[in-house]
Amino acid sequence: MEFMNLIPSFGNFAWTIAAFVIALSIIVAVHEYGHYIVGRWSGIHADVFSLGFGPVLFSRVDKRGTRWQFAAFPLGGYVKFKGDSDAASGKDGETISTLSAEERRHTMHGAPLWARAATVLAGPMFNFILTMVIYFAVTLHFGIATDRPVIGAVKPLPDNSQTLLAGDEVLAVNGVQTPDLQSFITAARALEIAPTVDYTIARAGRDVTIAGPFPFPALVGSIALESAAQDAGLAEGDVILAINGQPVSAFMDLVNFVKDSKDAPVSLQVWRADDAEGTRFETTLTPRLTTNPMPGGGFEERYLIGLGEGLMFTPELYTPGPVEALSISAQRTWTLVKTSLSGLGHIVTGAISSCNLRGPIGIAKTSSAAASQGGLTFIMMIAALSTAVGLMNLFPIPVLDGGHLVFHAYEAITGKPPSDGALRVMMMVGLALLLSLMAFALSNDLFCP
Repeated sequence: MEFMNLIPSFGNFAWTIAAFVIALSIIVAVHEYGHYIVGRWSGIHADVFSLGFGPVLFSRVDKRGTRWQFAAFPLGGYVKFKGDSDAASGKDGETISTLSAEERRHTMHGAPLWARAATVLAGPMFNFILTMVIYFAVTLHFGIATDRPVIGAVKPLPDNSQTLLAGDEVLAVNGVQTPDLQSFITAARALEIAPTVDYTIARAGRDVTIAGPFPFPALVGSIALESAAQDAGLAEGDVILAINGQPVSAFMDLVNFVKDSKDAPVSLQVWRADDAEGTRFETTLTPRLTTNPMPGGGFEERYLIGLGEGLMFTPELYTPGPVEALSISAQRTWTLVKTSLSGLGHIVTGAISSCNLRGPIGIAKTSSAAASQGGLTFIMMIAALSTAVGLMNLFPIPVLDGGHLVFHAYEAITGKPPSDGALRVMMMVGLALLLSLMAFALSNDLFCP
């Protein structure tokens, strides 16, 4: 694959770069601010707080003597503490030797072990906190579904078969009781595909049974980033009428057809509710081999077009309290951490393709794809990427925060830090490992399908 094939036009290229720089700058700023603020609280002075590397474009010195600057190459950032020889917190022995005991206390290398370890750990922790803050804010703003299967809003369908109304509570589906939303979902998934289903609902103070559409029609509930569906311009709320000329009445029909077709192109007839009558159009997509996490753990690789199923109504929502929202955001962040670690483990063991390890070009393309779907998708992508950056920095590789924490653990056990010579060697080895990993990820961006 040639590099220029990744750039369909200059406009798309500029948009991709802009989305990547914005996302990366936010994540790096939060990460480095974690180092800075905890270091400051711990009595360690920061000489420089930089977003970007290379020539300085803008800078100012605050009242504490820290220089805050923007540099020309926005591909990271660093905090240079007093006594550091470089952005990787190497020791400037010559400068430190000229400092008094009190002045050395304010350097990264003369501070107590607890202060140094807390300062190093703060960067990744702030990345996880950023993810939690985003999930917390989104949960409070948009709310979450109530436990009861109450309809918040109905979704338009091409045949006007939607007979349910906002405010209806579904008591049973084809005679199967649905006392809560999860039982409704379970009952709906167990139904045989049919044009209509009997719903027993509570409406206006009485129970009635009416015929309504299949709970999971061929309705698009979500579009996967960088998928064939996104490239084809499909959107949430679209309804698939037919695939390769064969009518479909449920989303599972679409799933089974794509699964059987593997990587053969498929033609879709689509209905979009963009006006009173809706618009019908056709598009052709080629499924792509995709790795997805399984609900019970693990991953699967199969050909997908990137459509997620959609329920034929939006459940009624409520705004949780701060404690519940915080619990939800913490659970979602932990799930993201576990999924990321599991994915990395599957790559290392060869259970899934190493092409799932993305480099800067791949991340830039994902950022652009997320931004094109709207602000919310872009923000959620930042949350996921922030956790990935936090995890990566905790790897026990010299140069990364995790490597420094290993050095601090060694010092806690032995009572003395590794020698300066050993540190220099390990930092060089760590840098080589990191550069090799980056080169491997970049090669995936360029050569993986």
